[in-house]
Amino acid sequence: MTDEYHPRPRHAAPDTGPRLAPLPEDGWDPSVRELLASIPRDADGHLARIFTTLVRHPGLFRHFLPFGSHLLRNGRLPDRTRELLILRTAYNTRAGYEWGRHVPLARASGVTEEEIRRIGAGPDAQGWAPSDARLLRAADELHREACVSAATWSSLAADHDEAQLIEITMLVGQYHMVAFFLNSAGTRLEPAYATETLPAPTGAGADTVEGVRGDA
Repeated sequence: MTDEYHPRPRHAAPDTGPRLAPLPEDGWDPSVRELLASIPRDADGHLARIFTTLVRHPGLFRHFLPFGSHLLRNGRLPDRTRELLILRTAYNTRAGYEWGRHVPLARASGVTEEEIRRIGAGPDAQGWAPSDARLLRAADELHREACVSAATWSSLAADHDEAQLIEITMLVGQYHMVAFFLNSAGTRLEPAYATETLPAPTGAGADTVEGVRGDA
């Protein structure tokens, strides 16, 4: 097994629009409005489409939001660490929506433009600090093997306490789950974030055409 991750080849899919459309605001009943009330709106006054789509399953949404919000806002990992892990996971899962929404958060956390561009090249690309390379490698191993290798775990343990090690695995798992939903539902990135383009895949399968998942 090598450290290099090769995205799975995929065939192009026709763009027929989202499979699940966001629930329009004039269709929100009181219980849906209550569920969405605490979520900050974008600059244009609208809620992100991930929320207005997922709220079509109100019972799941009610339990999903606290967990996701805890990892994003109140977790034990530094913001920069969290966003590096999320962006590499978005790249690995070809989740364009996830990538587009998190690039601005990564910038705000201190990830540089050069580092954002380098995410797609993976942990062995020149320029990463060893601590950053370890994070990307952990994200790749979780994606590929569903397990952080002994060597990577040991190296991460030099920089992170037990709670943070747990959170690294749970965070990557959470954003895999979110990517599965976004990609499958065909959720479209909001126009204000559309300039944040998911990097093209590298390695095996790099010449395949992006389908629904890359546009989601």
